Amino acid sequence: MPWNLPEPMLSAPVPQPDLRPGWAAEVKWDGFRALVSADAGKVVLRSRRGTELGPAFPEIVAGAAQLPDATALDGELVVWEQDRLAFERLQNRLQRRGTGAARAADQAPAHFVAFDLLRLSGTDTTAWPYQRRRAALESVFADRRLSAPWALCPSTTDADTVREWLTWAAVGMEGVVFKRLGSPYQPAVRGWLKYKVRETTEAIVGAVTGSLASPRSLLLGRYDDQQHLQYIGRTTTLARATGTAIAGHLTLAGPGHPWTNWTFSTGWGSRETLTVTLVHPELVVEVGVDVARDASDRWRHPARLHRARTDLSPTDVPLMATPPRQGRPRARPEPRRPTLG
Repeated sequence: MPWNLPEPMLSAPVPQPDLRPGWAAEVKWDGFRALVSADAGKVVLRSRRGTELGPAFPEIVAGAAQLPDATALDGELVVWEQDRLAFERLQNRLQRRGTGAARAADQAPAHFVAFDLLRLSGTDTTAWPYQRRRAALESVFADRRLSAPWALCPSTTDADTVREWLTWAAVGMEGVVFKRLGSPYQPAVRGWLKYKVRETTEAIVGAVTGSLASPRSLLLGRYDDQQHLQYIGRTTTLARATGTAIAGHLTLAGPGHPWTNWTFSTGWGSRETLTVTLVHPELVVEVGVDVARDASDRWRHPARLHRARTDLSPTDVPLMATPPRQGRPRARPEPRRPTLG
Protein backbone atom coordinates (compact mmCIF):
# COMPACT_ATOMS: atom_id res chain seq x y z
CA MET A 1 0.00 0.00 0.00
CA PRO A 2 1.55 3.35 -1.03
CA TRP A 3 2.46 5.79 1.74
CA ASN A 4 1.64 9.49 1.40
CA LEU A 5 2.72 12.50 3.40
CA PRO A 6 0.09 13.38 6.02
CA GLU A 7 -1.35 16.81 6.64
CA PRO A 8 0.94 18.73 9.00
CA MET A 9 0.17 18.85 12.70
CA LEU A 10 -0.65 22.41 13.79
CA SER A 11 -0.27 24.63 16.86
CA ALA A 12 -2.49 26.92 18.90
CA PRO A 13 -1.20 30.27 20.23
CA VAL A 14 -0.42 30.83 23.90
CA PRO A 15 0.28 34.18 25.61
CA GLN A 16 3.24 33.06 27.74
CA PRO A 17 6.36 30.91 27.07
CA ASP A 18 5.75 28.60 30.03
CA LEU A 19 7.24 25.12 29.71
CA ARG A 20 4.83 22.71 31.39
CA PRO A 21 5.77 19.41 33.06
CA GLY A 22 5.55 16.57 30.55
CA TRP A 23 6.20 18.88 27.58
CA ALA A 24 9.20 19.68 25.38
CA ALA A 25 10.00 22.95 23.62
CA GLU A 26 11.46 23.60 20.17
CA VAL A 27 12.65 26.75 18.44
CA LYS A 28 10.18 28.27 15.95
CA TRP A 29 12.20 29.63 13.01
CA ASP A 30 11.22 32.37 10.56
CA GLY A 31 10.89 30.14 7.51
CA PHE A 32 8.53 28.01 5.42
CA ARG A 33 6.87 24.97 7.00
CA ALA A 34 7.59 21.97 4.79
CA LEU A 35 7.36 18.19 4.77
CA VAL A 36 9.75 15.96 2.82
CA SER A 37 9.58 12.30 1.83
CA ALA A 38 12.28 10.20 0.19
CA ASP A 39 11.10 6.84 -1.15
CA ALA A 40 12.84 4.66 -3.75
CA GLY A 41 14.56 7.65 -5.31
CA LYS A 42 11.40 9.76 -5.45
CA VAL A 43 11.53 12.94 -3.37
CA VAL A 44 8.43 14.93 -2.43
CA LEU A 45 8.90 18.36 -0.82
CA ARG A 46 5.55 19.87 0.10
CA SER A 47 4.41 23.08 1.76
CA ARG A 48 1.95 23.25 4.62
CA ARG A 49 -0.82 24.00 2.09
CA GLY A 50 0.17 21.14 -0.20
CA THR A 51 2.19 23.04 -2.82
CA GLU A 52 5.03 21.07 -4.41
CA LEU A 53 8.28 22.87 -3.56
CA GLY A 54 10.85 20.48 -5.00
CA PRO A 55 11.48 22.34 -8.30
CA ALA A 56 12.10 25.58 -6.38
CA PHE A 57 14.57 24.01 -3.93
CA PRO A 58 16.74 21.56 -5.87
CA GLU A 59 19.39 21.51 -3.12
CA ILE A 60 16.87 19.93 -0.72
CA VAL A 61 15.83 17.34 -3.30
CA ALA A 62 19.48 16.47 -3.97
CA GLY A 63 20.21 16.33 -0.25
CA ALA A 64 17.51 13.69 0.26
CA ALA A 65 20.09 11.13 -0.90
CA GLN A 66 21.54 11.40 2.63
CA LEU A 67 18.30 10.16 4.23
CA PRO A 68 17.40 6.51 4.83
CA ASP A 69 15.09 5.20 2.12
CA ALA A 70 11.34 5.37 2.81
CA THR A 71 11.76 8.17 5.37
CA ALA A 72 9.81 11.40 5.87
CA LEU A 73 10.45 14.52 7.95
CA ASP A 74 8.50 17.57 9.08
CA GLY A 75 10.39 20.83 9.43
CA GLU A 76 11.11 24.37 8.29
CA LEU A 77 12.90 25.69 5.20
CA VAL A 78 15.23 28.57 6.06
CA VAL A 79 17.92 30.67 4.38
CA TRP A 80 20.75 32.37 6.27
CA GLU A 81 22.05 35.75 5.12
CA GLN A 82 24.51 37.93 7.06
CA ASP A 83 23.97 36.12 10.36
CA ARG A 84 20.18 36.16 10.32
CA LEU A 85 17.37 34.30 8.60
CA ALA A 86 16.23 35.94 5.36
CA PHE A 87 12.58 35.04 4.78
CA GLU A 88 12.41 37.23 1.66
CA ARG A 89 15.02 34.97 0.01
CA LEU A 90 12.65 32.03 0.46
CA GLN A 91 9.70 34.08 -0.81
CA ASN A 92 11.58 35.08 -3.95
CA ARG A 93 12.44 31.48 -4.77
CA LEU A 94 8.92 30.09 -4.91
CA GLN A 95 8.38 30.83 -8.60
CA ARG A 96 11.88 29.84 -9.76
CA ARG A 97 12.44 26.69 -11.75
CA GLY A 98 15.25 25.07 -13.71
CA THR A 99 18.42 27.14 -14.10
CA GLY A 100 16.89 30.01 -12.10
CA ALA A 101 16.26 27.74 -9.11
CA ALA A 102 19.72 26.20 -9.43
CA ARG A 103 21.34 29.64 -9.48
CA ALA A 104 19.38 30.73 -6.41
CA ALA A 105 20.34 27.52 -4.60
CA ASP A 106 23.99 28.26 -5.30
CA GLN A 107 23.79 31.91 -4.21
CA ALA A 108 21.63 31.48 -1.09
CA PRO A 109 21.20 27.78 -0.29
CA ALA A 110 18.27 26.72 1.85
CA HIS A 111 18.43 24.40 4.84
CA PHE A 112 15.73 22.04 6.04
CA VAL A 113 15.51 22.30 9.83
CA ALA A 114 13.89 19.00 10.84
CA PHE A 115 11.77 18.86 13.98
CA ASP A 116 9.71 15.69 13.55
CA LEU A 117 9.97 12.20 12.08
CA LEU A 118 6.91 10.94 10.19
CA ARG A 119 8.30 7.77 8.67
CA LEU A 120 11.51 5.77 9.17
CA SER A 121 12.76 3.13 6.73
CA GLY A 122 9.21 2.23 5.72
CA THR A 123 7.64 2.39 9.21
CA ASP A 124 4.98 5.04 9.81
CA THR A 125 6.03 6.76 13.03
CA THR A 126 3.13 9.20 13.44
CA ALA A 127 1.50 7.00 16.12
CA TRP A 128 4.68 7.03 18.22
CA PRO A 129 4.79 9.47 21.14
CA TYR A 130 6.79 12.63 20.55
CA GLN A 131 9.57 11.50 22.88
CA ARG A 132 10.15 8.34 20.84
CA ARG A 133 9.93 10.18 17.51
CA ARG A 134 12.43 12.76 18.73
CA ALA A 135 14.93 10.12 19.89
CA ALA A 136 14.64 8.35 16.53
CA LEU A 137 15.09 11.65 14.65
CA GLU A 138 18.28 12.39 16.62
CA SER A 139 19.55 8.88 15.83
CA VAL A 140 18.98 9.45 12.10
CA PHE A 141 21.10 12.60 12.24
CA ALA A 142 23.84 10.88 14.24
CA ASP A 143 23.89 7.53 12.43
CA ARG A 144 23.70 9.02 8.93
CA ARG A 145 25.97 11.97 9.83
CA LEU A 146 23.56 14.28 8.07
CA SER A 147 25.05 17.53 6.80
CA ALA A 148 23.77 20.51 4.80
CA PRO A 149 21.04 21.00 3.73
CA TRP A 150 19.83 19.10 6.83
CA ALA A 151 19.77 20.63 10.31
CA LEU A 152 18.26 19.33 13.53
CA CYS A 153 15.94 21.73 15.35
CA PRO A 154 16.89 22.15 19.02
CA SER A 155 14.56 20.51 21.55
CA THR A 156 14.61 20.80 25.34
CA THR A 157 12.71 20.09 28.53
CA ASP A 158 14.71 22.74 30.43
CA ALA A 159 12.99 26.07 31.13
CA ASP A 160 16.30 27.97 31.35
CA THR A 161 17.16 26.88 27.81
CA VAL A 162 13.79 28.17 26.58
CA ARG A 163 14.54 31.55 28.16
CA GLU A 164 17.89 31.64 26.36
CA TRP A 165 16.21 30.86 23.04
CA LEU A 166 13.94 33.85 23.49
CA THR A 167 17.03 36.08 23.23
CA TRP A 168 17.67 34.84 19.67
CA ALA A 169 14.96 36.99 18.09
CA ALA A 170 17.53 39.19 16.32
CA VAL A 171 18.64 36.28 14.12
CA GLY A 172 15.11 35.32 13.07
CA MET A 173 13.80 33.11 15.86
CA GLU A 174 10.03 33.71 15.87
CA GLY A 175 9.21 31.99 19.12
CA VAL A 176 8.85 28.59 20.74
CA VAL A 177 6.66 25.56 20.00
CA PHE A 178 5.62 23.28 22.87
CA LYS A 179 4.90 19.57 22.34
CA ARG A 180 3.55 17.02 24.81
CA LEU A 181 6.12 14.25 25.32
CA GLY A 182 3.51 11.48 25.09
CA SER A 183 1.54 12.87 22.16
CA PRO A 184 1.36 11.18 18.73
CA TYR A 185 1.66 13.19 15.53
CA GLN A 186 -1.93 14.21 14.73
CA PRO A 187 -2.38 15.49 11.15
CA ALA A 188 -4.32 18.79 10.85
CA VAL A 189 -4.90 18.90 14.65
CA ARG A 190 -3.79 21.91 16.71
CA GLY A 191 -2.22 19.76 19.39
CA TRP A 192 0.97 21.79 19.81
CA LEU A 193 1.27 25.21 21.47
CA LYS A 194 3.12 28.20 20.01
CA TYR A 195 4.45 31.30 21.71
CA LYS A 196 5.48 34.18 19.42
CA VAL A 197 8.01 36.75 20.55
CA ARG A 198 6.51 40.23 20.40
CA GLU A 199 7.86 43.64 21.32
CA THR A 200 6.22 46.94 22.14
CA THR A 201 7.55 49.90 20.19
CA GLU A 202 6.55 53.21 18.59
CA ALA A 203 5.98 54.45 15.05
CA ILE A 204 4.59 57.50 13.24
CA VAL A 205 1.24 57.50 11.44
CA GLY A 206 1.81 58.59 7.84
CA ALA A 207 -1.40 57.43 6.16
CA VAL A 208 -4.65 55.58 6.79
CA THR A 209 -6.99 53.25 4.97
CA GLY A 210 -10.72 53.91 5.16
CA SER A 211 -11.89 57.44 5.80
CA LEU A 212 -10.02 60.09 7.72
CA ALA A 213 -12.99 60.33 10.10
CA SER A 214 -12.95 56.57 10.82
CA PRO A 215 -9.67 54.90 9.78
CA ARG A 216 -9.68 51.14 9.20
CA SER A 217 -5.90 50.73 9.55
CA LEU A 218 -2.83 52.90 10.05
CA LEU A 219 0.21 53.00 7.78
CA LEU A 220 3.26 53.54 9.93
CA GLY A 221 6.70 54.97 9.36
CA ARG A 222 10.01 55.85 10.93
CA TYR A 223 12.70 58.31 9.93
CA ASP A 224 16.02 56.94 8.69
CA ASP A 225 19.40 58.49 9.47
CA GLN A 226 18.98 60.82 6.48
CA GLN A 227 15.73 62.19 7.96
CA HIS A 228 13.55 60.54 5.30
CA LEU A 229 10.27 59.08 6.53
CA GLN A 230 10.30 55.41 5.55
CA TYR A 231 7.33 53.05 5.58
CA ILE A 232 7.74 50.30 8.18
CA GLY A 233 4.37 48.54 8.31
CA ARG A 234 0.62 48.62 8.83
CA THR A 235 -1.67 47.90 11.74
CA THR A 236 -4.31 45.23 11.91
CA THR A 237 -7.88 46.38 11.22
CA LEU A 238 -9.03 48.81 13.88
CA ALA A 239 -12.26 48.51 15.82
CA ARG A 240 -14.70 51.27 14.86
CA ALA A 241 -14.43 53.00 18.25
CA THR A 242 -10.64 52.84 18.13
CA GLY A 243 -10.53 54.30 14.63
CA THR A 244 -12.83 57.15 15.61
CA ALA A 245 -10.68 57.96 18.64
CA ILE A 246 -7.49 57.94 16.57
CA ALA A 247 -9.12 60.18 13.94
CA GLY A 248 -9.28 63.01 16.46
CA HIS A 249 -5.47 63.15 16.43
CA LEU A 250 -5.03 63.11 12.63
CA THR A 251 -4.68 65.98 10.15
CA LEU A 252 -5.02 65.64 6.39
CA ALA A 253 -1.62 66.01 4.75
CA GLY A 254 -0.80 69.08 2.71
CA PRO A 255 1.60 69.35 -0.26
CA GLY A 256 5.04 67.85 0.13
CA HIS A 257 4.16 64.75 2.13
CA PRO A 258 7.15 62.37 1.91
CA TRP A 259 4.92 59.54 0.70
CA THR A 260 3.29 61.49 -2.15
CA ASN A 261 2.80 59.21 -5.20
CA TRP A 262 3.87 56.12 -3.22
CA THR A 263 1.88 52.89 -3.51
CA PHE A 264 1.38 50.40 -0.69
CA SER A 265 0.58 46.69 -0.94
CA THR A 266 -2.19 45.00 1.01
CA GLY A 267 0.34 42.70 2.64
CA TRP A 268 3.94 41.59 2.57
CA GLY A 269 4.65 39.89 -0.77
CA SER A 270 1.28 40.94 -2.26
CA ARG A 271 0.90 42.86 -5.53
CA GLU A 272 -2.54 44.20 -4.62
CA THR A 273 -2.41 47.88 -3.66
CA LEU A 274 -4.19 49.84 -0.95
CA THR A 275 -6.23 53.01 -1.30
CA VAL A 276 -4.81 55.34 1.33
CA THR A 277 -5.23 58.88 2.64
CA LEU A 278 -2.02 60.65 3.57
CA VAL A 279 -1.94 62.42 6.93
CA HIS A 280 0.46 64.87 8.48
CA PRO A 281 3.16 62.65 10.07
CA GLU A 282 2.95 63.92 13.63
CA LEU A 283 0.99 61.31 15.60
CA VAL A 284 3.08 58.69 17.40
CA VAL A 285 1.42 55.38 18.28
CA GLU A 286 2.49 52.46 20.42
CA VAL A 287 2.19 49.07 18.75
CA GLY A 288 3.00 45.42 19.36
CA VAL A 289 4.95 43.63 16.62
CA ASP A 290 6.53 40.22 16.17
CA VAL A 291 10.11 39.65 15.04
CA ALA A 292 9.45 38.91 11.36
CA ARG A 293 11.28 41.50 9.22
CA ASP A 294 12.23 41.89 5.57
CA ALA A 295 15.66 42.89 4.26
CA SER A 296 14.80 46.59 4.71
CA ASP A 297 13.77 45.98 8.35
CA ARG A 298 10.06 46.49 7.63
CA TRP A 299 7.53 44.50 9.61
CA ARG A 300 6.22 41.57 7.58
CA HIS A 301 3.13 41.05 9.74
CA PRO A 302 0.56 43.67 10.78
CA ALA A 303 1.19 45.51 14.04
CA ARG A 304 -1.35 45.58 16.87
CA LEU A 305 -2.27 49.09 17.92
CA HIS A 306 -1.97 49.64 21.67
CA ARG A 307 -2.61 53.37 22.03
CA ALA A 308 -1.86 56.85 20.73
CA ARG A 309 1.21 58.38 22.35
CA THR A 310 0.35 62.08 22.30
CA ASP A 311 3.05 62.62 24.88
CA LEU A 312 5.72 61.73 22.29
CA SER A 313 6.91 63.53 19.18
CA PRO A 314 8.24 61.93 15.98
CA THR A 315 11.79 62.68 17.15
CA ASP A 316 11.22 60.29 20.09
CA VAL A 317 10.58 57.34 17.77
CA PRO A 318 13.49 54.94 17.07
CA LEU A 319 15.17 55.45 13.70
CA MET A 320 14.59 52.98 10.89
CA ALA A 321 17.39 50.45 11.03
CA THR A 322 19.84 50.51 8.14
CA PRO A 323 19.21 47.48 5.89
CA PRO A 324 21.98 44.92 6.45
CA ARG A 325 22.44 44.31 2.72
CA GLN A 326 23.82 47.84 2.36
CA GLY A 327 26.93 46.71 4.22
CA ARG A 328 26.48 49.03 7.20
CA PRO A 329 26.34 47.88 10.83
CA ARG A 330 23.06 47.35 12.64
CA ALA A 331 22.58 47.81 16.36
CA ARG A 332 21.41 44.48 17.74
CA PRO A 333 22.29 41.92 20.40
CA GLU A 334 24.76 39.20 19.51
CA PRO A 335 22.95 35.92 20.23
CA ARG A 336 24.61 32.64 19.45
CA ARG A 337 23.78 31.56 15.93
CA PRO A 338 22.54 27.95 15.84
CA THR A 339 24.65 25.63 13.72
CA LEU A 340 22.91 24.51 10.54
CA GLY A 341 24.45 21.52 8.87
